[in-house]
This record gives sequence, C-alpha cells and structure tokens, in this order.
Amino acid sequence: MEKFIAILRGINVSGQKKIKMDKLRLLMEELKLKNVQTYIQSGNLIFEYNKVIDVELPKKIGEKIYQNYGFQVPVITRTLSEWKNVFDNNPFLKDRGEDISRLHVTFLADKPKDEYLNNVNKFNSPPDEFIISGKEIYLFCPNGYGRTKLSNTFFENKLKVLATTRNVKTVKNVLDIANN
Repeated sequence: MEKFIAILRGINVSGQKKIKMDKLRLLMEELKLKNVQTYIQSGNLIFEYNKVIDVELPKKIGEKIYQNYGFQVPVITRTLSEWKNVFDNNPFLKDRGEDISRLHVTFLADKPKDEYLNNVNKFNSPPDEFIISGKEIYLFCPNGYGRTKLSNTFFENKLKVLATTRNVKTVKNVLDIANN
C-alpha cells in the first residue's frame, strides 16, 4: 500500500458543491481506498491505495462523486513522496524564507507542454511571483491569493491543463497528517 493525497477543486466553497467529509470518506472507501482521512472542508484526502501508479485514479474519484452528488469535481492526485517534495522544495520558502501565509502551490494534473510554458513564463504580475517546476507552480502573493491574477483559471487558460491551488500551510498540514 502506498499513501496518496487527492485534492478536489471547488467543493464546499460559498455553499456550492457541498459534500460532508464523513460522507466523502465513506464514498472513497467504496473505491477501495484505505484509511481515508480528510483535512478541512475544501477537499483534501489522504489515503492508502494498493496500486503504486493508477493514472485513472483521479478520474475514478471524480466519477464516484458525480454518481453520488450529480456534479463534476476536478481531482488531482500525488503520492506522499511527491507531496513531501512539493513542500520541501518550495523555492520561496527554502531559498528566500518568505512568510508561509503568503505562499501557495498550484497543482497541475499534467506537466504542461513547453510551448505553453514559454508563453506563461513571460507573464509578469508584480508584486506576485510564480515559479513553475514540473507539475507544480509555486506562488508568492504578498497581498494575498484573493488579490492575485495568478489564479487557477489563469494557469488553466495559459497552460491548457487542470489546476487547483492550496496555501502552503494546508500543504504542510496535509503532509503532517499523512506522515502519522
């Protein structure tokens, strides 16, 4: 069994796409996910799964939610080691020591194509900054994520890939739960 993290985009936000976490845990157990835990109401799942790599897992989770709730939920998964890597290698935290409350990570479902990366890397939106590394985008938003132009929608439109964002405090807390 390997530990995984699944992040669901857009549930329990402003009264939309409501899913109670206890019901979500039970639903995920129907997919043979083991020891399912959740962190806060915004769709962070920690679980064990018997397949090391299952590229269909995000789709299976999304379909299960759709079957039971009737709405689409984008899902992105990472292994525990990938998640740990994301936290440990955040350049704004590791190299610059920025305030963790101003840091976010946008998780991408797939690695973007070079042609899209080249276009988005030319974009500048001071004082906000971003660094793309593989399937993650590290964000520094000194005035808060709510004020940045570097949103999920921005990156999805520019990179042509599904995205969802978590603040670094959430990334760390999920990592702590997964490590216990």
